[in-house]
Amino acid sequence: MSTRLACAALALACVCALHLAALLNAPQRFLPAQVAVTLAPGASSTLGRAELAAPRAAARQFVVRRDAAGHWWLRNASPAQAALLTQGGQRLHTGSVAIATGQRLQAGAALFELADVRDGRAVLRGAGHRWDYDGARLLRDGQAQPACLDAGSGARLAGLWNRIVPTLLAFKRPLVFGGNLYCGNRLAVAGLDTGNVTLARAPTGELALTVRGSQPVLLTHAGRWQDAAQREHPLAGVDSLAVGRTRYALAVDGATLRLQPSAQVELFAQARAELPAAVQWRWQERALWRLAAPTAPAWIPALSALVLLGAAGLRPAGRVRGAAALAKILASAAIPAAAVLVLVMQRTGAAPGAGWPLLLAWAALWHALLWPRRPSLLGVVAVLLLGAGLLLQLELGLGARDTSMLRFVETSCVLLAAGLPVGLLLMQGLARNEVSRPATEWLLVLLALGALAGLVLQVTFGNETGVFDIQPVEFAKLALAALSAHCLALATGGAAPGRRSWRDWLRMVAPALLFVLLLAVALVQVDDYSPLILLLVWAAVMLLAWCLATGRRLQAGIAAGLCCALLGGAIGLQQAGPGLGAAGFYAERFQVWADPTAHPHTGQQMLLGARAVAAGGWFGADGLLGAASLGGPAGEALRIPAVQDDFAPSFLVNRHGLLGGLLLWGLQALLLAALLHAAATAWRAAAAAGDFRRAWLGRFQCFLLAGGAAFLAGHFLLSWGTNLALFPIMGQPMSFLSAGGSHLLFFICPLLAFGMASVQSFEESQSCRSTSNTKSWPG
Repeated sequence: MSTRLACAALALACVCALHLAALLNAPQRFLPAQVAVTLAPGASSTLGRAELAAPRAAARQFVVRRDAAGHWWLRNASPAQAALLTQGGQRLHTGSVAIATGQRLQAGAALFELADVRDGRAVLRGAGHRWDYDGARLLRDGQAQPACLDAGSGARLAGLWNRIVPTLLAFKRPLVFGGNLYCGNRLAVAGLDTGNVTLARAPTGELALTVRGSQPVLLTHAGRWQDAAQREHPLAGVDSLAVGRTRYALAVDGATLRLQPSAQVELFAQARAELPAAVQWRWQERALWRLAAPTAPAWIPALSALVLLGAAGLRPAGRVRGAAALAKILASAAIPAAAVLVLVMQRTGAAPGAGWPLLLAWAALWHALLWPRRPSLLGVVAVLLLGAGLLLQLELGLGARDTSMLRFVETSCVLLAAGLPVGLLLMQGLARNEVSRPATEWLLVLLALGALAGLVLQVTFGNETGVFDIQPVEFAKLALAALSAHCLALATGGAAPGRRSWRDWLRMVAPALLFVLLLAVALVQVDDYSPLILLLVWAAVMLLAWCLATGRRLQAGIAAGLCCALLGGAIGLQQAGPGLGAAGFYAERFQVWADPTAHPHTGQQMLLGARAVAAGGWFGADGLLGAASLGGPAGEALRIPAVQDDFAPSFLVNRHGLLGGLLLWGLQALLLAALLHAAATAWRAAAAAGDFRRAWLGRFQCFLLAGGAAFLAGHFLLSWGTNLALFPIMGQPMSFLSAGGSHLLFFICPLLAFGMASVQSFEESQSCRSTSNTKSWPG
């Protein structure tokens, strides 16, 4: 074993030992495995945060009742906290009610009569007008309303489309009550907040009114007025109930209603709680090494992944040389297959304890470290950063007051075990097969189309937090880095730049520019501007890389000067104080950044983060760099909003001190240096290549590694700047440290696999050249 490998293995073993120490030092915690409510016919009971062990529930959330016939009913007594019922695959909002002809609606200061409701259409009379709504468009006295002033281009285009197409082809858009402006699909109602009351077509085809918030909205039912948000719902046939982030599986057993909590459940130091006489809990201990037998359907995707990955690994390898190569391929297939199995078990409610996903993550880290014949600086630093991130997420999960934080580290472990070995296997296969440039171009086209499809889904069905629990922007960043690397590889090869026409430049640059434009438009549509800052950082680095690669020293100096000017401008903005112009969400963030004490509500996140950093000092809150508090309570740092994501560095400094933060900074700097060194090596290999294909491949590797380093540097810069109050709150996760599943799976794992495969290919080509130079031929 080489000295480099021995040192790397020792460092990774220390990180894994810290993980194990945190698990072993975790205090004993208990949670309710089942909440049983027993009622006599005609009796009722109030359930709230204390009775349900739901941290986000209100003190008096539900009223459950058993009528004289023995049927169970539920009423949401606190409409400010919405709840969802699931029945046979259908989701029912507790504030949702189907409307019918002849009903009257009292919303705010306005009274409406439902004159005609049938076939997914409704005619309302009120506020001095006749309103026609068909699930897609709203007509006032037979005329469409103008677009709202705050509507984005996507909403405007959807409104225009709905005006000219039949109802069958129109985009479904809800009718929104509230505000003081008649526009689009908005019906102004004085005294009612916009968006709290909506009318939309349900999956069953009927129109349903949905009420959110605490403002009462009255609807007639059987000749009587009732609060639409507090109407009773029968529990017969209901499968589950969700409030906040806590989900309950429901089962009615005669006089007893049984609720099995999952997701976010409150933890207790002792198996004891003060409960009403009608409520009983069945306790269970938080088992970090629990393992339930997977069901038969759970094995199907795992075995499929094992077979497919094994075939994909053996095909590029050709004839497997030696047991070591075969073991690497089998491990690359077995680890992701086991991760898929655990993921399916998590989704089906039979999730194993946190220790088992952590074992999978250890296997993935050791596999990545031992994958190359000789460990590179990039691979060593990457696995150490991944291990450090898992340690921080594990500490948050073990020290939290509920079970939700532990789910973040479990997800990160599973995604890491699924993504990193697969990436290494595929990248080595592409390198061994030496994919041609046309084939690579088709792969890039498919990559870009997939990224754009994800962004379209986010704009259509999601928001700035993503869509279907996925962040498509992370995959779009990877696609952008690869597409722009291909364009720059073409632009820096072949004919001299001065001999190219503007058509040649347009052909090479247009794909990347078009993708950047579409990405920016999509981000603006979902009101998420922080990735645009990442795009600026990436564009600046890529401009510097292109200038240095083509020998344009003056232009490189100008670009670097502009970057420094932007940083200086940011400091100047903070010194300017709170008087920052126009209103708006992001303008408010700048005002909070300039003077957080003047905005006690919106500035709380920044103030709590700064307080956690100050409490950490140089050696952590325990004075021993966090060694004495491994696995212990997380303390007041848990009060920071999004502490597992945007403000993970604040918890790091609070727990492990500024010295721990400096160590992490050093590892991050080494990672960026390793990526840039690999990029420079690829450029030199391209310059020394004897054929155009190898030259293009070297340039492509150079610019892709540089682009990936740019995005990582942007994440590091924005996250540290946010946590140390150097920049306004940008809402970006810290790469390797934060619990960002999409960022880990769709960006970090592919980038690291490509970088490690590139470094390995450089070393193999250098070894081949040295062997050919020293080889002696018989005379």
